[in-house]
Amino acid sequence: MNSLGLSLIFKMGCICAKEIITVNGRKYTVLEHLGEGGFSTVSLVEDNLTHKKYAMKKIVCHSLEDQRLAVKEIEYHSIIKHPNVIELIDSAYQGTADPVVNATSEVLLVLPYYHKGTLANELERRHKTHDYMKAVDIINIFLQICEGVKAFHEAKPEPLAHRDLKTANIVMGDGMKPVIMDLGGSVTPARVKVCGNQAAQSLQELAAERCSMPYRAPELFNVESYCMVDERTDIWSLGCILYAMCYFKSPFDTVYERGDSVALAVISANITFSENSPYNEDMQNLILSMLKVNPMERPYIYSVIESSHEVLSRYEGRV
Repeated sequence: MNSLGLSLIFKMGCICAKEIITVNGRKYTVLEHLGEGGFSTVSLVEDNLTHKKYAMKKIVCHSLEDQRLAVKEIEYHSIIKHPNVIELIDSAYQGTADPVVNATSEVLLVLPYYHKGTLANELERRHKTHDYMKAVDIINIFLQICEGVKAFHEAKPEPLAHRDLKTANIVMGDGMKPVIMDLGGSVTPARVKVCGNQAAQSLQELAAERCSMPYRAPELFNVESYCMVDERTDIWSLGCILYAMCYFKSPFDTVYERGDSVALAVISANITFSENSPYNEDMQNLILSMLKVNPMERPYIYSVIESSHEVLSRYEGRV
């Protein structure tokens, strides 16, 4: 997958020269180069006036299509305003007013900087010592992630799907508050009517480029020629995220790391649970309810939230 994913915001890199970047008259000093991928780079910057730290994403556009995607990312930030979805602090476009197709331009996005890193970072730390989270904490964090996803699915004028939900695309704020990030290339209108082989192939190739394999829904691995793909691609990803919160990795991460066929593993959906973990059948059944190969059998986000509350109340009742 050729996507920066804003998770690179949180990887430590080399110290850069004291470059100054101006966004809408506000000056930021570059403190550190954090990462890059595709045509994007992310830097840790400091506001020269307030001395507050931010993550600045620079998207280099080599074509009108690149520019369209960058502008869409800004647009999605304006549509989706939710405490559990990353906020766009400021943005600027640097280029000619009427660029030709091959002209290079830049789009700058100023985003919050989360020093605690991502949920993936948290799970990696815990995995080293098999430090399982309490079931109640897992469900409370998961419910907040679901509320963020609901904001995408309720977007106007049409529902949106994130399509690349994963532990590396969730940053952790104060009080273990999860925040969904990366509203770049993967975010799309949720409901897509596929008519014909060419449309199916295009969607499949797009998913291969922009949706991480261990969290990608089965219907995006092998897109049927005549079908409807909807926001329940995100529900599959949520099932993988909840599994990872319990067992440190997506159910398909090991397959991916071995170099075996993730597509085959996903389509067969052979989900196994560790016998040594402290989670009972309530948690496992909640996970399995989302990991249905047939998307029509998967719940919508409202049912996931309702079921999660029920599981939470049962766990709290045992405390």
